[in-house]
Order: sequence, then structure tokens, then C-alpha cells
Amino acid sequence: MFFMEQAFRVMKISFDELEFLRKSVRTPSHESVEEFRNLIQEVLKENGIGSEVDSSGNLKASVGSGRPHLVLNTHMDTVCPHTEFEEDEERIYGRGACDAKASIAVFLKALIEADIKEGTLSIAFTPDEETESIAIGGLDIDPDAVIVGEPTGLDVCNASRGRFEVQVTVKGESAHAAEPDSGINAVSEASKIINLLKNFDSGESDEELGRPTMTPTIVSGGKASNVLPEKCVVRIDRRSVPGESLQEYMERLKRFIGNIDTEAHVSVDRAANNSPLLGAFRTSKESELVQELMNHANENLRPFSAVCEASFFAPEIPTVVFGPGVLKDEDGGVAHSSREYVEKEEVKKAGKIGVSFA
Repeated sequence: MFFMEQAFRVMKISFDELEFLRKSVRTPSHESVEEFRNLIQEVLKENGIGSEVDSSGNLKASVGSGRPHLVLNTHMDTVCPHTEFEEDEERIYGRGACDAKASIAVFLKALIEADIKEGTLSIAFTPDEETESIAIGGLDIDPDAVIVGEPTGLDVCNASRGRFEVQVTVKGESAHAAEPDSGINAVSEASKIINLLKNFDSGESDEELGRPTMTPTIVSGGKASNVLPEKCVVRIDRRSVPGESLQEYMERLKRFIGNIDTEAHVSVDRAANNSPLLGAFRTSKESELVQELMNHANENLRPFSAVCEASFFAPEIPTVVFGPGVLKDEDGGVAHSSREYVEKEEVKKAGKIGVSFA
């Protein structure tokens, strides 16, 4: 279907992915990605490649024309904790080093060093994946295949769980805290519901991804310490597996909560945000994209343990997650941690894979 080997070949233009990564980790991209996005555009311009920023803040650039169209996608934003750039012989440390600035460096290398004879190679970098993933909904691009850059340790990941956010609103009756029996304490009733959620049937188990999970993550309620709270809102994080829709999950959750003995009025709704639904996905192991990338990467094929914007493309387009760095190592968390790093050799290897595959 994609025939990437025939469509693209490597030319002699050289791009130093490690030097770019050093600059990018030093460039802030948490409160705003503008400075980092400008850096990327400057590098592209220096290498004779035009780029554009759409109305949603997505950065796009392409080389070649026609089909097949391979899109390299990842995100420009980073999250706390903030750590400054450091470097030793083996690693580059700092905020965003592996999540996902190393992938951006690798994808830029592929774009710059590809001599297109047939087809199109594009990058599409989003500005808010770590927060709301709203911008990707405005991305206007038409790929035949997508590689999403995330820290996979260069494993090829053809599946991941999805993420649904729902909101359970518990409404009671306010009263003076000195007379608690004269009202309905929404916080107490919400606590009862939270404690019983462990009995919720979590759904079908997936052979690769296991069972879906459901975790209360944010609880807010009450206005004053001497007033019985009349409202409490519980945010719930659902990590789904392929085959489960948001609607089906919410219906089951509504029925479960409806059977709980409570004096309060309880409603279940999708959490208020405008992000596209990031459902679970699986790209067939037999797809040409997976097989070709496996041939180049020569690494493991496995699911990705986190949720990312691959879910936006995967329902219609063959999609895999692949990139240098890891989410965690034997000592604990790496991405989204104060010890974020990426191995230099892994970045170099990913750069060679990206250029040879593209």
C-alpha cells in the first residue's frame, strides 16, 4: 500500500538531531509553545523547507507531492516538573527531552534528509497534547499512514488504551454544619459513591492491553467550613480498551451509580472539554506500515502504555507509536518526572531508522 522504500531515498543533506535536541530542551514550551515552534520553523527555513501554522496552532510542513502520504506527528508542549538542560556522555536531560522533543528532532531529520522521488512526507506537530488535545481536532491533513512520536524505547507500538473523562455531580442540600442532619452532605454522599466504584465491572479484558481501569482523580465540593456542602463534583479517568465506546461506558456507569443508596441527586456526564475523543486503538500487526517499520526498527512490537494523539488518526488510518526515550525505567518514572532524559545513542539510532524508513 505505502511502498515507502520505493517512494523515498536518502540524499546527502545532513541534519544534526542531537544539536537540535540540545537547543530544543533549552527552549521553553510549557506555558506557550510559540518560542519552540519558531525554532522549528527557523530550522526548516534554513534547510529550504516552508512551513505553516494553522488557526489551531498546529505546525505543518511537507516535502514531495502525491501519494503515498506519510505523516510524522507528535506534540510540541511539555509538562511539569520543570528540569533544566543537562548533558553527560550518554544522556541529555531536561524538560521534554524524551517527551517529545527527541521525536521532533528525529522527525525533522527524516523530513530534511529525504529526497522525494514519489509521494509526500509531512510533519504535523500539535501544541496542546499534554493538556487538552483540542488543536488536533483542527488539523487538516490527509495521510495514508501516521507515525506518532512518543517515548517507546524504539519499540513499535501498534495499540494503546483510550482515555475518557467523565464527571459525576452529586447534589445535596446545604445546612449549618452544626446541624448536619438538617441537610444532605454532597461530599459525604460522593465519598460513598467513590468507595463503591471498586465494585464496578470494569469490562472485557483485552489480550494485549488487559482490563480497562477507572480512577477518581479530582474531587471538588464545599464553599465554607461551617456550611454543609450542597454540591460535589468527582472527575473520573477511564482508560478504555478497543471495543468500548464512551457512550457504552457511561450508560453502564449510570446504571451502576443508580443502584447506590444515596439521598443526593447524582448525574453522570462527559467532562466539559472540547478535545476529540481519544479512544483505544489497534493497528493490525499485518499492516504494511507495521511490517515495514518493524523491518527498519528491528525492535519489539507491543502496545503503548499511555494515551496519545495516535487515537485521533487510528480509526481511519494505519497508525503506530514510535520514538526514542522511555516513560519509565528500572529506577522509576522518566517522562513527566524530575529525572527526564533520553539516551543519545537511542536518538541517533532513531534518526537512522527515520531517514531509512522515510
